[in-house]
Amino acid sequence: MGNFLIYQENCLEATVLSNKFIDEYMKDANDAQIKVYLYLLRMMSANRSTSVSEIADKFNHTEKDVMRALKYWEKMQLLSLDFDESKTLTGIHLRELGTDTAKSAPTVSAPIVSIVPRQEEESYAKPSYSADDLRTFKGNASSSQLLFVAESYIGRPLSVSELKCILYFSDCLHFSDDLIDYLIQYCVERGKKDFKYIEAVALNWAKSGITTPKQAEKFAARYDKSVYTIMKELGKNSAPTSKELEYINRWIKEYGFSTDIISEACERTVMATDSHRFEYAEGILSSWKKENVHRKSDIQRIDELYQKRRQSKTAQSGSNRFNQFSQRDYDFEELEAKLLSK
Repeated sequence: MGNFLIYQENCLEATVLSNKFIDEYMKDANDAQIKVYLYLLRMMSANRSTSVSEIADKFNHTEKDVMRALKYWEKMQLLSLDFDESKTLTGIHLRELGTDTAKSAPTVSAPIVSIVPRQEEESYAKPSYSADDLRTFKGNASSSQLLFVAESYIGRPLSVSELKCILYFSDCLHFSDDLIDYLIQYCVERGKKDFKYIEAVALNWAKSGITTPKQAEKFAARYDKSVYTIMKELGKNSAPTSKELEYINRWIKEYGFSTDIISEACERTVMATDSHRFEYAEGILSSWKKENVHRKSDIQRIDELYQKRRQSKTAQSGSNRFNQFSQRDYDFEELEAKLLSK
């Protein structure tokens, strides 16, 4: 007889808490901070949205208490907060606590807790689909092809609960077949085949107005690992703003620089200025682009040429007939940093 798949209709109603949180973070946090973090995990595991006011009501705290707790966990790099142009909190990206140092860097696959009005949550409620609903869905030619593609990505037959998830994406979230295809591919490429995670991503996309694979790709790019790496190297621990993302995409896509070259520019930027770092890094990288930099050895060549030019200018200014006056050896990079820091 052939192999058969064993599955359960419903998952265990439980919230998973990392031992790393208990061992390294819980001892330094206060009561409100611990409650808020645990509640975020609870909402994430249930694929539910929440709000600052709801959390405040839940634990009899003020909204300011909740925001202070969220800011604390953001400072500890366990999450990042998303705000819209009016400074309203719109999303929370929880970072996975792995076996490595949690403070080192955010993960690409960080789950998302959406902050949306409570009434909006009801529109994303998942129906209780019947066997007839699934049979009808599977009988559609387009859906049948989509399920075949999904099973190819996952690498096994789909369970009944997983089939219901895909029906939910199509029926309630109104995702096209192409968007569902991209959704599953996107998650699998990041090592996530768990449909609880896939559904969380789908909900976030739906609440963010994502309707096409192209929009999803652009949205996901905000949280790509390389983006977070660059953000961290420039001393930023939050999600990138649209302007910051514009700079990063330019460096990677338009300029075509590798991570090590961008990292070098970020290191020089951090050493030179405490503010306007993206603008300063842009100045460095745009000049390297003009100098046809392709590898780190090219940067060394440019540095040596720059030093030779400075030495030549110093020698010329020291030998003119006005050398009885004190000569100023201006460092134009330092001047630029001072201007940018104003």
